[in-house]
This record gives sequence, C-alpha cells and structure tokens, in this order.
Amino acid sequence: MSDTKGYLDMELLRFTTAGSVDDGKSTLIGRLLYDSKSIFEDQLEVLEETSQRRGEEGINLALLTDGLRAEREQGITIDVAYRYFATPKRKFIIADTPGHIQYTRNMVTGASTANLAILLLDARHGVVEQTCRHAFIASLLQIPHIVVCINKMDLVDYKEEAYNKIKEDFKAFSSKLEIPDIHFVPLSALHGDNVVNRSTNMDWYEGSTLLHLLENVHIGSDHNHVDCRFPVQYVVRPQSKEYPDYRGYAGRIAGGVFKPGDKVMVLPSGFTSKIKSIDTMDGSVAEAFAPMSVCMTLEDDIDISRGDMIVRENNSPKTEQDLDIMICWMNEKKMITRGKYSIKHTSKDARCIVKEVKYKMNINNLHRIEDDKEVGLNDIARISIRTTAPLFFDEYRRNRNTGSIILIDEATNETVAAGMII
Repeated sequence: MSDTKGYLDMELLRFTTAGSVDDGKSTLIGRLLYDSKSIFEDQLEVLEETSQRRGEEGINLALLTDGLRAEREQGITIDVAYRYFATPKRKFIIADTPGHIQYTRNMVTGASTANLAILLLDARHGVVEQTCRHAFIASLLQIPHIVVCINKMDLVDYKEEAYNKIKEDFKAFSSKLEIPDIHFVPLSALHGDNVVNRSTNMDWYEGSTLLHLLENVHIGSDHNHVDCRFPVQYVVRPQSKEYPDYRGYAGRIAGGVFKPGDKVMVLPSGFTSKIKSIDTMDGSVAEAFAPMSVCMTLEDDIDISRGDMIVRENNSPKTEQDLDIMICWMNEKKMITRGKYSIKHTSKDARCIVKEVKYKMNINNLHRIEDDKEVGLNDIARISIRTTAPLFFDEYRRNRNTGSIILIDEATNETVAAGMII
C-alpha cells in the first residue's frame, strides 16, 4: 500500500511532442517507453509480430503510439495520442501531437496543459517551416520548458557541426519568441542514442540524455504560487448526521497558496471572511496550492455558488466584460463576427459576442495578416469579445488557468475555439 501511495505522490510531468511529418516523433516515444521498460510483454509481442508481417527488421517502435489504423497504414500521426509511463523519479503523461498544418488545433489541445514541449527536428533538414510553427504555438501557449531534439543524427554520421548549425539556427528564430527555458539534445531515436542511454557515437556531447532531462527539469515554479485564485466548482452540503452544518466550497486551486486562517475575499460579491479549514480526500491540510483539488470552509456564512472565485483581498484578478483574446479556431464552420457564443472560463459559464477580429497570425513567419479577417479552421487570430457577465481573470502569461477560455457554439454544443486572454 505504501508503494501505491508513493506512486500517487510522485511529481507528474506533462509533455507534448511536435515536429514535421517523418521526423520520428512516434519512434522517439516508442524508444522512451521501450528503453525505460514501460512496455508490457504482450504489447511487445504484438509489435514484433506486426513488424515481421510488414517485413521490417527488428521492432518498429512507432507502432506503439500510432493507435489509429489510418495512422499505422500511412505511417503518420493524425489524432492526439496520450501515453502514460513512470520511472522511479517521476510520472509522465505524453501527448503525441500531429505535425501537419491541418491538425494545428490538435497540437493546441495536446499542448495546452503541458509543462514541457519536445520539438523534434531531422538532422538532415534542420529548422524547417513546421519547426517555426510549433515553436510559435509552444510560446503562444506559454509552455515553460522546450527541449529541441535533433533526431536522426546517425544519418549525418553523428557530426557535431550538423548539431551546432541547427542549434544556432533555432536560437536565432526563438529569440523573437517568449521561451524561458530551452535545451538541445542530439539523438537517434531509431538506435537509442541519448534517449534513455548515453550515446557512445556522440562523445562530444556533454549534456543530459532526454530521459534525464525529463526526470530532472524543475517544474515546481511552473504554476503561479503568488496570486491566490480558487474558482468554486461546487458547494458541498452533506447535511448528514455526521456533518449537519457542513458547508464547503469545492474546486481546483488555479494559483497561489491558501492556509487556514488566511483572510480571503469572494468575487463578485466582495464579501470577506477567513478560511476555517481546507479539506481533501485524505483529511484536512495545513496549506493548499495549484493544482490541488480541495474543499474550503469559511468562518462566515456567505452566499457563494459555482463560478464565484475566492481570492486575497489585496490581490484580486481583473474583473471585466470586454476582453482581448488570442484564439485558435477549431471548427469547420468559420467564425461569425458579431456572432454569439457560449464562453467557459474556469468554473464560470457565460455568453459572449465577438466584437471584432483585429488580425490573424501567419504562424510560419510570425507576421500579422490585417487585410483578411475571416477566421476558419486552424487559424490563430486576435479578437475582442464582450461577455454577458464579468469574468475574473489574469493575463494568460501570468496564469494559464485563469487566463484561458473556450468558446462553444450554442446551436451544436461543439467547442469552436480555445483562447488566451491578453
């Protein structure tokens, strides 16, 4: 039982992979799982059989993640594939996202919750258009850590010059973006060089292997622990014999650190109180921080409901109805200017109208497109909206939880856009 508890308490790193078609993303993930002993024997047998049937030498590790039959047949990734694995140091969730431009929305979906992005490049081709696009999306989504994996080093004879040239090219491009932490790793996913085990073919490289980086990258400060934000999802009132008067507010902490005794304010009412207790499934805790899910009780009886937010008195978010947001449009139907949509922000539901499209982004060269305001599938654009009720938000760059929204088509209930508040 203690082993299980230890596993549950381990730190979780979410990372996403991106790169051009055939750069070897699926092979890289397959190699990570294979070399870190995270594949079951029956999976291994199926891989061996499938690889033999296709007349391939050895095991085709890419088959591990390409779950859709269409992906296996074409040898490409179409949907976002999530894979879970763990080492003694950390648990991992991998979002394997497709490289094609028509699947930009899938990459945004996979990357939105990631702590780290692996950008894969082919050592023969270097920095290409897709690399720039994926780096831009990673910086737009404020992913704190990026690992640039220069793959297929075996095809350039493991030369240090090839690695250095790509490294300099990427640094020159990424200087225009906001990426706080970049690492570079030369590797060969096919042969396992520098993925889990150090490469004997590249003794000139003195940095970490990919797995060592993933296990040790510091993610404790990725969450905003300064601004206290607690969007209320549900009011807990058991009214049982054991808890006749219990009234708690359940939700996931979106920022900051809360402790019993802290003075807090409730939005939108502005009423203040003190935290009486912070309860979890395992009992009461002395402090809670993002991204913990907890139930808070307050010393005063205040009318609080879903969509309200508990914050600190002297540190409250912005409260406005007019917002500027960067969106990625995810629907086949084009966006309607002056159109009405449902909006979800933290635990709050409202409706909004699209006031105007300011510009679209050309994500290949980072230029603004101001003469074409029609927003369609996979477009990234800056728009301004007005909501029916005030939202309590921070800028996305300050807090990814309180700075993100989704838009929903009221007629079909489809999610049509994901947005970052500027």
